[in-house]
Parts: sequence; C-alpha cells; structure tokens
Amino acid sequence: MAAIHRQIGRAQRSLVMQTYIFRDDASGVRLRDALVEASRRGVRVRLLVDAFGSLSLPGDFFHPLVRAGGQWREFNPLNLKRLSYRNHRKLLVTDRRWAVVGGFNVGDEYAGDGVDSGWRDLGLALEGEPADALAASFDRMFALATDGPQRLARLRRSRERMAAGPEDACLLLSGPGFGHSPLRAALMNDLAKAEEVSLVSPYFLPTWAVRRRLIRLARRGVSVRLLLPGKSDVGLAKLASEAMYKKLLRSGVRILEYQPQVLHAKLWVIGDAVYAGSANMNTRSLHIDYELMLRLQRPRLVSEAKGLFDTLVEQAREVEWESWRRRQSWWRRVRQRASYWLMARLDPMVAGWLWRQAD
Repeated sequence: MAAIHRQIGRAQRSLVMQTYIFRDDASGVRLRDALVEASRRGVRVRLLVDAFGSLSLPGDFFHPLVRAGGQWREFNPLNLKRLSYRNHRKLLVTDRRWAVVGGFNVGDEYAGDGVDSGWRDLGLALEGEPADALAASFDRMFALATDGPQRLARLRRSRERMAAGPEDACLLLSGPGFGHSPLRAALMNDLAKAEEVSLVSPYFLPTWAVRRRLIRLARRGVSVRLLLPGKSDVGLAKLASEAMYKKLLRSGVRILEYQPQVLHAKLWVIGDAVYAGSANMNTRSLHIDYELMLRLQRPRLVSEAKGLFDTLVEQAREVEWESWRRRQSWWRRVRQRASYWLMARLDPMVAGWLWRQAD
C-alpha cells in the first residue's frame, strides 16, 4: 500500500483507481483522504469500486471525495439477475504514465508485511505504455459501471476481453461472455511449451484444461510448483483445492503451503513469462469475473519473480503424498468434494460468508 500512497502523492493531472473491496477502516479512510487531497490540488480523480465487494461501505463514505471534485462509481449495483458478474480488477494509474496493479484490495488486512502481520500479497509498479493501456481499460469499465453488465452476459460476446501493449509487456483482460479470451489463450499457449512452472494462487481451482496441462507437464518431468495458502480467509477455498491434491501429487506436481499469514498474492511464472495482476487461478477469474493480468517477458522481471517465488517457498511447508494421504478421513474427503462443487460456482467472498455462518 505504500507504493499506492506514493503514486497518489505524486499525481499531477489525473488519477484513476479501481478495486473490488474498499473497507471503512483505518486503511480505507487513509486512502480515501489521500484521494480527497489529490482532488483538492487539481488532480482529476476517478474511483471505481465493486458494489458487492464494497457492500459494507456507508452510503456517505465517499462524500468528502465528491465535495472535493472527485468522482466515484459502484460497478454493477446489486441485482439478482446480474449478481454473479463482479469487477475483480485492481489498478491505480496516475497521469496515464505510472501504474500499480496487483491482488490487494483496500483494507487493514493488506497493511502488514505478510510475515509478521497482515496478508501476503503482491503488487507491481510500472510506467510507460502499459500504464496508458491500463488507464484506457479503466475508462471503459467506468463507463460500463453506469448500467452494469447486460443480462445473460456469459451468453453474449464480450467487449471487455482484449490484449493491449507490446509483446514483452502485454495487458490481458477477461470478463464474462463467449468468444476468444486473450488471458486463457496466453496461459494455455505458455503452458504448452513451458519447461518450468511456478504458480502462486490464494484460491486454486483451475479449469479442467489447465489442470490437465499441469499434470501432463509434471508427468513429462517438467518442474511444476504450486504455492497455495496454508492459512486462508476462505476455508471452503482451501478444502476445494485439497480435493485436487491426490491427482496433482501423484503426477509429480509439488504443492507448498505458505505458513506465516493468509496468502492472497497472484503470481504465475511460466517458462520465460511472468503474469501479475488480479486474477486467481480459478474458473471465475478465467470465465466469469472482470480481471486483468500483465504478461511480462522482460528477463530482469522474470528473474525477480523467480527469486520472489523462491523466497516465499522458504516460508512454506511442502505437502508430501504419503503423510497427506494418511491424514485423509472419509469425512474430510466429503467436505473437500462439497467445497469444490461450491467454489466452482461462488465468488470467494460469498463462500467466505457461508463458511463463517457454518463455523
């Protein structure tokens, strides 16, 4: 969050920001006030939050921003006919030149270092052409927020699936609808030729095609490592992931569970490409929600991403097949399968609410 506050403080002409969750807590108030201050010094400030993700916000929370001249909108106001389509993208772009993307929302749980306190998350700061493409994607979503996605959006051709930018720093957008998905296409293409795969995902529920590709790679002798949460904010999500452990482990996939805090980072290192952004490695991110990922093929960044993955692994515990198998009771297997079925259909935030009610 420190990088976000620095960017807001430097903004001179324009600032756009979108997030899934914006909380009314110390972190949320501090960031809102930073946006207010930017607007007061003449920066054009526009903010987009998801209506469901930020459901707990008081109705007057952003009044200070509006009074200062800023704008804010809710994406897809709650409607039972369109409830499943959420804007899960997170970005900040200032002056259409500098940008920050990642998996973090706005709330106190993201304020720590992910080791001693707070969730472990990941952000990427960049400048130049990708920042302008990110700003353009925000413009389209800000306009779409006025009415929200069309009904039966998954049966319509998506207008918010696209790729933009140079090959070595390409912005990949996904959303509901049929037709070509640049994010899925790039992911499957990279997996087809990968000699090494390292994935970090807090909610790991990949499509059947992705899961099959990972298993085939591991059986062929390719190093496939999955860094998943040892602690999760959504217990159902962890159980759902465990439903796939048997086939993955027996195929040679290494599974490591991060121990210090809740893991919320999204990072995919596949061959000579690294992906960073808002998407989880699950069905919702690849088929339903509005997501963004940057695919980077810059050697220095790929090297840094591999180093970061190795650092996270040092704080993880590997899941060994024999010991894991011995711990599996019939009741836990039933819960894993039920969780898998639910998580394939529900937003993690909804699943988390159900988990807390049943706890």
